[in-house]
Amino acid sequence: MVPISQTNIINVRRECIFKALCVYLNEEPKKLVKECTDADVESNQAEMKEMTFGIYAIRKEGAEPEDDPDDVGIILEGVKVLDELGNVPFAVAMLFALVYALNLSYPSELRYTFEALQKIIMELDGNRLSRKAQTLKTLLSRKSSTVE
Repeated sequence: MVPISQTNIINVRRECIFKALCVYLNEEPKKLVKECTDADVESNQAEMKEMTFGIYAIRKEGAEPEDDPDDVGIILEGVKVLDELGNVPFAVAMLFALVYALNLSYPSELRYTFEALQKIIMELDGNRLSRKAQTLKTLLSRKSSTVE
């Protein structure tokens, strides 16, 4: 979460929020976004091939939070299906779109994160929520009512 306090660049802040959403819902952000440096790419190839569902972000060695990644892409069933997406928030949106287009099930380790994105953020089929997602929605609605 350090990058969110170091920069006002919207994509960096959005990436931090996606990761914070995972943490809040007791899910591992590394299951959503696999990050590596350009020096580690070859050693991480095996890990990427084992990923069933997720986003990878390759950054330059020693890059600052506000620096754009060298490559951001999506992996499904160990296969790189999209690359050169530019930033993690756009990759999350594209992954969400792929899930809908290909009629995929959410991975169990990210179930609550994708449920929150679908039902709270995107407001798609938000009638039935898990207890975790309902708690988050209630907290967010309280915060938004105090802001207004």
